[in-house]
Amino acid sequence: MTMSPSGGDAFNHALHTANIWVADVESAFGTNDRRFAQRAVRAWLHTLRDRLSVTAAVKFGAQLPELLRGIYYDGWEPSRAPERYGADEYVRRFSTQAAVRATQVPAIAATVTEVIGQHMSPGQLAETTAELPTDLRDLITGASPGPRQAAAAPTRGPGADRVALLEERVGDLTAAVRALARGLEDGRGDRSGIDQSQVTRAARLADEILVAGGIQHGS
Repeated sequence: MTMSPSGGDAFNHALHTANIWVADVESAFGTNDRRFAQRAVRAWLHTLRDRLSVTAAVKFGAQLPELLRGIYYDGWEPSRAPERYGADEYVRRFSTQAAVRATQVPAIAATVTEVIGQHMSPGQLAETTAELPTDLRDLITGASPGPRQAAAAPTRGPGADRVALLEERVGDLTAAVRALARGLEDGRGDRSGIDQSQVTRAARLADEILVAGGIQHGS
């Protein structure tokens, strides 16, 4: 089975365009780490997408190159849109997806926003972020207080970043487990004293630790 010349040209063009966007992000961080740039772009796309209404998410997605649009829609659940979370949850999600420390997220997100905005129609990004709560919009656009020069690709190796990420997740999991323990004590050993949201949170954090550590279910 062979690909027609026109089909091959279209695919090559889509790949070339996506590479330009990612390369510009890479350049903005002053790094040659393409994988970091790809993770940052993916995390930025997903954390923005999930916070938008279906209409706004689709309108924004139409502005993306074909390959980045595929990444943008990967795993999207329109029935859950918009997921109403604030700046803290945004930082947690971005940190997990990009495999960076939470303290790095504001500078990284603002830098990616600036680069992507340069590739979009005038006003499109501003129109999209206008849907967000003020604190979250300020975080993504870099309008919140904080040094922009902090926007730099992680200089430590991927192993060190993974350890830092795991440490953060373990701390969160410890707090959730303590809350579960208090619920058991209050309920004298039965499930009536347990806050189900804490059970869900503990399970989610445990799953994130496994994923961040490169451990697959069933292995």
